[in-house]
Amino acid sequence: MTRTLYLFCSAAPPVFDVAHVIEDAQSRGWNVCVGLTPAAARWVSESLDGLAALTGNPVRWQYKLPGEPDVWPPADAVLFAPATFNTVNAWALGLTDRFTVGVAAEALGKGVPVVAMPCTNAALAAHPQFEQSLTVLRGAGAELLFGEGGFVPGPAGQDAPPHFPWQTALDAVDRAAAERPA
Repeated sequence: MTRTLYLFCSAAPPVFDVAHVIEDAQSRGWNVCVGLTPAAARWVSESLDGLAALTGNPVRWQYKLPGEPDVWPPADAVLFAPATFNTVNAWALGLTDRFTVGVAAEALGKGVPVVAMPCTNAALAAHPQFEQSLTVLRGAGAELLFGEGGFVPGPAGQDAPPHFPWQTALDAVDRAAAERPA
């Protein structure tokens, strides 16, 4: 039986690795559906058709209109990575004007395993709302890979983190999906 992974990405430099992440997830037995924040969709706009071809599913960044059929199968797990400072805070506050944030929020309520790897710099991570948001999301059931054992933020001003631990994120999704009651 094929498992379906919703891979959601915010506009942070690791989004440019998404094709490799899709291939890795597929090699682990996942049917991947890619969802992007509007800014991330703009960043990878020239790759959208290629990502859809790679996954066999349309890439989404907007909600469907009422009455339109859902073009994705139901998720067995959600991976939100990279999840920016803005995304983490909006998600924790329930601000679901963005498709990816709304679906991730709903997944928590449905009991779908959700793993997120925030990607922000140390200056933004020091903002008091960020830690509150991490606490809220953990309390809602999301597994957040931030700090030791996940993404460790670097100083402000770097264009791209030197290493984004995609393998750690995919391993966590595999574990979370395996632990989900059938």
